[in-house]
Amino acid sequence: MKVVDILRVKGNTLFTVTPEQPLADAVRTMAEQDIGSLVVMEHGDLVGMLTFREVIQAIVGNEMEIGQRIVRTVMDDAPLTCTPETEIDEVRRMMLGRHARYMPVLNGRTLMGVISFYDVAKTVVEAQDFENRMLKAYIRDWPEETEPQVKPA
Repeated sequence: MKVVDILRVKGNTLFTVTPEQPLADAVRTMAEQDIGSLVVMEHGDLVGMLTFREVIQAIVGNEMEIGQRIVRTVMDDAPLTCTPETEIDEVRRMMLGRHARYMPVLNGRTLMGVISFYDVAKTVVEAQDFENRMLKAYIRDWPEETEPQVKPA
């Protein structure tokens, strides 16, 4: 299974910010849209990710206030990315290795979407459930073995 399979089901709604936007505006967007990340775009290119992790670190580092900070000062400027053709197992390894909860999907330089660890986990569980149902159906339909017929001599 590939990333494109998740994007096909998930849809293509994206929320972005620019690096120069006030952090307070970005946090407001995250709260209003009930999302955990924003893609940071500049001149049509991905330049970073802003997740609740960076927001919390910024607030704690600023005496529990957002203040006048801008997105650029707190964003992850080297986020993990993948392509639509990346295998889900590889995405899982990448996300676990970096403790990443969100990953932008790029086709060349074009942003195709963002997948979350939740999206990946849900896809894996659904695939396993399907496989389990198929195996159970196969076992139920297993032909009964018959004892060999011995012909009298």
